[in-house]
Amino acid sequence: MIRKRQISLFEMLMGLSRAVDLISKEVVNHQVRVGYIAFCLGLEMGLSPEEQDTLFLAGALHDVGALSLQERLDYLEFETQDQLHGERAYRFLRTFPPLAPAAEYIRYHHTSWRRVKEGAEVPLGSLILHLADRIAVSIDEDEHILQQVPRIKAKIAGQSGGMFKPELVQVFERLAARQHFWLYTVSNSLYWSLGKLLGPLTLELDMDGLLGISQLFSRIIDFRSRFTATHSRGVAASAEALAMLMGFSAWECQLIRVAGNLHDLGKLAVPTEILEKSGQLTDAEYNLIKGHSFYTYHILEAIDELEIITAWAAFHHERLDGSGYPFQISGDQLSLPARIVAVADVFTAITEDRPYRVGMDPDQALSVLRKMAAEGALDKGVVGVLADNLGEVNLVRLRVQEDAHREYEEFQL
Repeated sequence: MIRKRQISLFEMLMGLSRAVDLISKEVVNHQVRVGYIAFCLGLEMGLSPEEQDTLFLAGALHDVGALSLQERLDYLEFETQDQLHGERAYRFLRTFPPLAPAAEYIRYHHTSWRRVKEGAEVPLGSLILHLADRIAVSIDEDEHILQQVPRIKAKIAGQSGGMFKPELVQVFERLAARQHFWLYTVSNSLYWSLGKLLGPLTLELDMDGLLGISQLFSRIIDFRSRFTATHSRGVAASAEALAMLMGFSAWECQLIRVAGNLHDLGKLAVPTEILEKSGQLTDAEYNLIKGHSFYTYHILEAIDELEIITAWAAFHHERLDGSGYPFQISGDQLSLPARIVAVADVFTAITEDRPYRVGMDPDQALSVLRKMAAEGALDKGVVGVLADNLGEVNLVRLRVQEDAHREYEEFQL
């Protein structure tokens, strides 16, 4: 039995960062740019490698607390001082110990030097991150980057002693004199270059650690809307319970639970405004929704260590008869764990409230699942196990979702 796995923290967090930035073309690659700029500022200042890595991680994840598309767009305004999304991100990330230092930096990353002079206690890392973020939002995608350098330098210098700490502005001015810094910043290959610039950023995770980081991801995915606040945890618990009833090993059951936690990772690319829409979706909006499982696959396939669960997580909308999406795979191409996650997803989703309907009771949900199995969409054997153990599986789901709901309410407060 495999007890420990070398997991690339860099790959996992880059996957999360990319997912968050897929929400709009206006913010694609924004977080990784901020991480790179913050890393370079730390390097120029002679900070330790550990501090440089923390600055990168903080930059790459600084907007995970922005729950809607409009929030993300608002934060592109140069003078924004809003702290709410920094506080949200802090609450998300502090629960995973390797990210706790980065969470501290993110918490106050929109605090100005002016506030510090007035007595606010803010880590230096937050001030660096603030500067890096504002440099990034000053870049115009429609103009060659080297043409913009004088304008960006003047803009930042104009806020020295006000928005930004003067010593940090001086560090930036040294950095800004190097053309390669700017060319890397806007490079389409920045993600790959970072893998060489940074330290190894790997963790040896036991199963509890892997479950822990997958649960962190599930909170960031689900807490964007009250209608999805408990969904991934419900799918994960239901899938694990079904796998146990079907004789999978304890280790396999836990991996299936991880797949359940991660199955909707691509939904971070779907604006909250669509998730909470009470009326009928337009064709364009529905197509955005349908793309989410593709993005789950695309993001997870880059993490070699998670190859075994990528298909289990990402194929939850595929159907045995080929009528699913987005890959239209069918039959034997769908492994039994993927079929289990698909059944768990449907069961959990239709028992939950949505903006446009009230959730079904378990018996009504089972009728829908049986119909889907009879039509060849879902696995009859998995649905049969659910039918034979409906009370037990539903109780597991309810308990986990009640815990997730309490966490969501505390998070909202």
